[in-house]
Formats: sequence, C-alpha cells, structure tokens
Amino acid sequence: MKRDFLRIIDLSSQECEQLIDRAIELKSGSSNIARPLIGKTVGLLFEKSSTRTRVSLEVGVYQLGGFPIYLNQGDTQMGRGESAADTARVLSRYLNAVAIRTYQHAGLVEFARYATIPVINALSDNHHPCQVLADLMTIKEKKGALKGVKLTYVGDGNNVANSLIDAAWLTGMSLTVACPAGFEPDKDVLEAATGADIRISHTPSEAVRGTDVIYTDVWVSMGDKGAVEDKKEKFRGFQINDALMAHARPDTLIMHCLPAHRGEEITSPVLDGTNSVVFDQAENRLHTQKAILELLVK
Repeated sequence: MKRDFLRIIDLSSQECEQLIDRAIELKSGSSNIARPLIGKTVGLLFEKSSTRTRVSLEVGVYQLGGFPIYLNQGDTQMGRGESAADTARVLSRYLNAVAIRTYQHAGLVEFARYATIPVINALSDNHHPCQVLADLMTIKEKKGALKGVKLTYVGDGNNVANSLIDAAWLTGMSLTVACPAGFEPDKDVLEAATGADIRISHTPSEAVRGTDVIYTDVWVSMGDKGAVEDKKEKFRGFQINDALMAHARPDTLIMHCLPAHRGEEITSPVLDGTNSVVFDQAENRLHTQKAILELLVK
C-alpha cells in the first residue's frame, strides 16, 4: 500500500526518529552505498519557484539511482485546467513517486487521494514537512536529542510554524511561537497537537528567554496577498537582531529555512554569526529527503 508524506504527523514518532538517524548516517558517508531508486523515476511537480527544494530533491533522487523529472505546473495541462485528479491518475502510470510544491494544501490532498504512487509535500501554503524534517535533523546534530529541547519560532504563523507544531507534538520538543496578534498558526493545527508543550506569545523578548533554538522565516510568504507593507509594519518588533538576542542565552542556535530577507526578519550579523546553523539546515534538506525517498519509494 502506497504512503504519502503530506505532513510531519504522517510519520510515527519512531519513524521520525529513524528517518533522522538514517539521514545522519547518509550524511556521514558511513553507510553502504545504496541505490534503491535504480530504474525508477520521481516527478517534481512545482507550481512555486524553488532553490533548495528543487535542487536537493533532484540531487537526492539521482544519488539514490533514480531519474528526477522536473515539471513546471504552468507547462503541464494543469496550467490549462486539467484537474488534479486526472493529472494524478496519469502521472501514476509514468512515475514511481511525485513531489509537489504548490499553493493550496487541499489541492495537494486531492492529488494524493487519486494518485496510486507516493506523494511528497515539497511545500504547500499550510505545511512544509520536508523543511521541518531537516530542521529536526539539524537540532539533533547540534543538541544530541529532540525531546526536551526548547525551540522558539519568531515570526509569521505560516506553513513552517504549522509543521513545527506537528513536529513538537511528535518529538516532545517544547515550542513557543512568538507572533503579532492575528498572525498565529492555523487553529486546527494547534488543536490537533493536544498534550504537546506549545505556547503562543506576542512578546518576542520574553519568548526567547532560556530557549535552545531561535527560528524565523520571512514575514511575507510566496502567494501572500493584500497590504504587504502594512503586514511588515506589524512585524517590526519581531526581527531577530542583536537587541533581541540579548534576551537569549549566549549559546542559542539561530535557524532560518531560507531564503532570508536580510534586514527584515533577521539581520546579517545574526544570520552570519557563530550561532547560526542555517546553512547546515539547507544541506540537511538533501539527506532527510533521501531518507524519505528510501522509505516511500518501493
């Protein structure tokens, strides 16, 4: 029976831990060379532009012995109105798996419903599980464990924040989301994380006290509509800068999923500082996605 990876919670706690350990093993080079995707093709169906997601998936598929095929959604018949259901049925006849980077999460779920091959969420407006799995790997590399780690996310309650909530529920991390009022993560995601140590704050200077990790993302995501400058103004006090870092411990890690808008959600001195692990995060996209492909593509 085929499996999809649309949210972090599509994994069990044990599977999540095993995937992270496998990714660390793949990164170390200590593992025997395995190429489980020889003779198999993975489609990358992208509606949104990408650097890390596209390159890491293409390279990962190739390193596992498979062939990646990039499909810009605007260049397919979906761009002319073909339904997700019909496209899913057709691509299932050609491919062994498909990773989709899109806007509407509901459309991704519909595609997965009709596909007979594994579907991987390479980003939707509501969730970014591939990114957050790499984040978990990075935290485990630096802190040695996940359970009990205190993570503070400062910024918009977007897809990354939603997936971090899923991850906190799954791993036992403590998560504080610091955001302006009205920009909290999705209510249904919060309600589903029953029993997890999750807190919403509107005061970033308090939220970062005693934390192990500070994480941020852009204030305006791809596809955001409306008064962009007005939104940015509401986030002015939520920038990761030296003044905010003065409230945190000296050894607090700095994370950002990239791309960064330097001078907006984070300053260059912090992003490039000795506590920053953002480029480790970026590299780890490759290793965690290889581990996901190994799990899903049979």
